[in-house]
Amino acid sequence: MTPDKHTNQEFFLDVGDSHQIYVQDWGNTRAETPIIFLHGGPGNGCYDRDKTTFNPDTQRVIFHDQRGAGKSLPAGELQANTTQHLVEDIKKIADRLELDKFVLAGGSWGSTLALMFAITYPEKVVGMVIDGIYTATSDETAWFEQGGWSEFFPDAWERYQQTVPKSHRHNPSAYHYERALHGPPEAAKESSYAYVCMEIAILKLDEPLQPPAYDDFEVGSGLIEMHYLANKCFMPENHIQKNAHRLTMPVYIIQGRYDMVCRPKVAYELGKKLPDGKLIWTVNGHLKQHEARNLHGVLLDRLTGAA
Repeated sequence: MTPDKHTNQEFFLDVGDSHQIYVQDWGNTRAETPIIFLHGGPGNGCYDRDKTTFNPDTQRVIFHDQRGAGKSLPAGELQANTTQHLVEDIKKIADRLELDKFVLAGGSWGSTLALMFAITYPEKVVGMVIDGIYTATSDETAWFEQGGWSEFFPDAWERYQQTVPKSHRHNPSAYHYERALHGPPEAAKESSYAYVCMEIAILKLDEPLQPPAYDDFEVGSGLIEMHYLANKCFMPENHIQKNAHRLTMPVYIIQGRYDMVCRPKVAYELGKKLPDGKLIWTVNGHLKQHEARNLHGVLLDRLTGAA
């Protein structure tokens, strides 16, 4: 993410464990309630396109690259990189910027992290706007890893299976996790690339996104995501569902009915457990497109007092 005319400040925050977190404070510093944006992945980092969801004239947004991601250092670092670390990093950023209360926004893994932070520090969260809901249960992860989506994208699943020996084609991800996280550098790159290409292929409903060229591929993002999923995201099973009653703040869920990465059923079940939750369906896949982008802006204005 590059600074622009709406950037108030950018800095690296030392959060311990040799990690330096990149932070960008962006938008209207006089906004009544700031927003902390949480990117997906894990490991994706923030991109300039993430700013298009927000209005710099009415909203103040704090972006940061999570441990090992984006501009944060060391790049791709897996040590001391768990969900609990990321939750505490959000609090350290808020403390550094003297933010007592704020709104959380994020999609996919960003929704997971938002929910986990709000469960841990509910007194700090005014509300949430989250999409592409993932609560890190074993069923959700198995759907993604083991091709529950293959009836909709059989060609993508077949290509993914062909990247592993026949004996591993029932669960290609397990094979790639082992090579990526414990193999030599070239094997790690090959497996991380195969995994990322699979994920890219099912993000959109229509024409798939183009994967990066292998020679230009940076393994860090894929390795971080595989590190988390291989370790069950460092979360007890059903932790978010079991603690949903603690989330008494307004929570707006925007969920694509045709999301192949994060199952719509999960958003529906979570919405029923939230004391003040509202689920809004959109005709999208995993990526925010069309009406979903506009909805984010409207709902964030409502929560931050900018409406």
